[in-house]
Amino acid sequence: MQTDIDPRSLIGRKAFDRNGAKIGTIDEVYLDDATGEPEWAAVRTGLFSRDAFVPLEPSKMVGEALHIPYDRKLIKDAPDFGVGRHLSPEQELQLYHHYRLDISSPDAGGSGDKDFGKIAGSED
Repeated sequence: MQTDIDPRSLIGRKAFDRNGAKIGTIDEVYLDDATGEPEWAAVRTGLFSRDAFVPLEPSKMVGEALHIPYDRKLIKDAPDFGVGRHLSPEQELQLYHHYRLDISSPDAGGSGDKDFGKIAGSED
């Protein structure tokens, strides 16, 4: 994702799947504990106001909307951990597996042992 965007400015923007179908509205943005970069967004979906966590990388901003390169069904089936809380390493690992994302990075030393997920704008 474009890293020059203030993660708080994403809140309230619309999110769309890879086919252009509307998923919902971004509720929260979660930052990587180690880098401070935006990593996940919680998107409020549908009638029952469930939040689906989506990866911000490889998602792209197109105009005023976030386009997520996954099918709507996969996004809606993502684990729901509730918003407003820190994502635990176990929860984030579940999300990485759900989206089949590579969890290895130079910072993690390839071990997958990584700090995860504070909320944008939070003091912690």
